[in-house]
Amino acid sequence: MLKEPKNESENTLKNIDWDFFENIIVYNSLFDKIYLGTIIDIINPEFFKSNDIKTIFKIIVAFFKTYNTVPTITEIKTHLNTQEEKDSWIKVCQSFKQMDSKINQIKLYENTERFLKEKAVYNCIVKTVEEYSNGKVNTSDTFELFNKACNISLIDNLGHNYFRDIDKHIIDLTKVQNHISTGWKWMDDKLSGGFLIDGRALYVFCGITNVGKSIVLGNIATNCLAKNQTVVLISLEMPEEIYTKRIDTQLSKIPYNELTTQTGSLKDFVVNYQKTHNNSNLIIKEFPPSTIRVNTIKTYIEKLINKGIKPDIVIVDYLNLVLPNYKSDDTSYEKIKAVTEQIRALSYTFKIPWVSATQINRGGMKSGKSGKVPEMDSVSESIGISYTADAQIGIYQKDEDKEMGRIHFSIMKNRFGPAFGNICMKLDYKTLSITETDDITADSDNIDRVTQELNS
Repeated sequence: MLKEPKNESENTLKNIDWDFFENIIVYNSLFDKIYLGTIIDIINPEFFKSNDIKTIFKIIVAFFKTYNTVPTITEIKTHLNTQEEKDSWIKVCQSFKQMDSKINQIKLYENTERFLKEKAVYNCIVKTVEEYSNGKVNTSDTFELFNKACNISLIDNLGHNYFRDIDKHIIDLTKVQNHISTGWKWMDDKLSGGFLIDGRALYVFCGITNVGKSIVLGNIATNCLAKNQTVVLISLEMPEEIYTKRIDTQLSKIPYNELTTQTGSLKDFVVNYQKTHNNSNLIIKEFPPSTIRVNTIKTYIEKLINKGIKPDIVIVDYLNLVLPNYKSDDTSYEKIKAVTEQIRALSYTFKIPWVSATQINRGGMKSGKSGKVPEMDSVSESIGISYTADAQIGIYQKDEDKEMGRIHFSIMKNRFGPAFGNICMKLDYKTLSITETDDITADSDNIDRVTQELNS
């Protein structure tokens, strides 16, 4: 079948003569300060195939970084110290005769971004091959180079013009933001509806060891399944089999200790549940703790999407067990801050909400009417998360709460509503289920006050 002419034209436009485009880059770098300023921190003179352009561009870059301006013709000539450099300058100037000053700025930036990405990836491959040949390869450095190369971006969007774009702003204000319910009315109310369905948000639950962080994340997974969502649950602490058993009991309400003796009932429940929630899907993926980087998770999600599984929400258990993409300082603060920033960035990349948890120590708790309440600014490692997360919810229990089957939530940080408030919910340890009930949905402070009044 013959292709349509339109498609042929589009394919032709995609073919770029990169050797000639090198001249366009150096030309615009000399006569457009904004263009040079945009690419200066990304471009490497080694990207150029032409040695003449490479020589001249090194002078341009050095001058710009020293004086924050583009060198004039005279200033460039001043820095031509050898006959070879002078010959290169003459050849570069002669190439300018093949160009005119008018150029489509959108295409210029688009093609420059393509040029930078392709050259950066190519250089990374060459360097990796050389290192492998010499037995000096460092996989972390190689990963960092590839990641940077693939994420090169020239931002040409100047942002929201407040006065000129007022009509668009009014339309945005009247739009109803869609949310995925957390499964708990109290939390939905605090988050103005739940988890933002279009992403650009990271929600983090914080608590000490064994307080129930994984139980909370498992309940969020099953609550989202009840809303016909596709959930991806990434575990870095528990094997897939154990997490699956937890989901079994949370979803079916068959007691955890009775699952092995009620396999028939469990299977019947799952089959019937899928019939009534035919759009629901749950993928549980286990990774070894403290061995994978954020980009490993990104690649995994991309593989799922390529196989036709598009997540509505991703849950990571938990942040402290993920490594950052790039090298960071040795402090746990810097590492967890980098991980949090990069995980949150994935909520933009995939346009879905991400939910996770973090571990804090007992030093990060303050005494209050409701027991030991997590504080945002008293734990050095967790404060790095607080700077980045969109919502931070504390999880805590008083001494008697486990026996009474209770667990508390407190709002530590919230970009979507009030950054205060706490609640006591029912925790059924037999089924690991967290629920709101009529007699326990009041704020924890109110529960304590009522208890005191009854005792008096």
